[in-house]
Amino acid sequence: MSNIKDYKIATLGSHSALQILKGAKDEGFETIAICQKGRREPYEMFPVADQIIEVETFEDFFKIEEDLKKQNAILVPHGSLVEFVGPENIEKISMMHYGTRGIIKWESDRVKEREWLKKAGLKLPKIFKTPEDIDRPVIIKFHGAGGGKGYFLAKSPEEFYERYAKQGGDKKYVIQEYIVGVPIYSHFFYSKLTGQIEIMSFDKRYESNADSIGRIAAQDQMDVDIQTSYTIAGNIPIVIRESLLSKIIEMGKNVVKISQEIEPGGLFGPFCLEAVLDNQLEFYVFEISARIVAGTNPYTNGSPYTWLKYDVPMSTGRRIAREIREAIETGRLEEILN
Repeated sequence: MSNIKDYKIATLGSHSALQILKGAKDEGFETIAICQKGRREPYEMFPVADQIIEVETFEDFFKIEEDLKKQNAILVPHGSLVEFVGPENIEKISMMHYGTRGIIKWESDRVKEREWLKKAGLKLPKIFKTPEDIDRPVIIKFHGAGGGKGYFLAKSPEEFYERYAKQGGDKKYVIQEYIVGVPIYSHFFYSKLTGQIEIMSFDKRYESNADSIGRIAAQDQMDVDIQTSYTIAGNIPIVIRESLLSKIIEMGKNVVKISQEIEPGGLFGPFCLEAVLDNQLEFYVFEISARIVAGTNPYTNGSPYTWLKYDVPMSTGRRIAREIREAIETGRLEEILN
């Protein structure tokens, strides 16, 4: 039977790496942080990485892959891997990789993503096929895991074209109805070993300048021509109404079930449903992230929900490591690797 001392946990030094590496060490693994040059300090300040490998850019990941393979490292993906290595290149990774690589392309393409969520029976905001169809407030989102960078609002075709041009006018986008409500990001974990789904935590994003613009009077906003932007600056913990939990659990189960139909291996491990809760307490899901999200970072020491289930501080990063450890110890590692 294999021993966890025969393996190491590696991840890119960005996004949720501190949490992933801390959780791996708590479960007894040696850890590797892959950092861009000039950005290693956090992984030296916080003692979560046993080894730091530097690259010029994350696009150089494949230059060090053979070294990682020789160390029997298991790669844990997160948003920076999707953004910088690219969903098309993730499928070329040959080292041990936690999760189903193929499912990443469903989150990275907003058309495929919507197909998945609709099949799961979730309520979704309306999508407009062309800018000329815009007849209400909409939010324009770009493909990929860019942390909300460049997203903008529009309420007419003319406003769309004006603001799109300011983004370069050459990015793939989706035009989505803007739903008024509370943004709630639900963090799940689906265990391939037990077949059970878990609620890990919830958050909302602090977005610049969408969350600070309310400090400025409406007339002043107009006078200085401030336009709302949605680049994520941080994450705020949320504990939601207990009566909503059953609905959230059902949504998570449905997403996992459909994933097993659309992609060999399906979705497992951590994922996030990103939604708006309206004043009728209806969830409108606008995105899925098929891997750990940065919104779990406030819970490095566990959340109110993980405290209900575990007798140790259980972050999402540690939950990943525990799944890998249990798979190694029971001879089922191949089931959770891709």
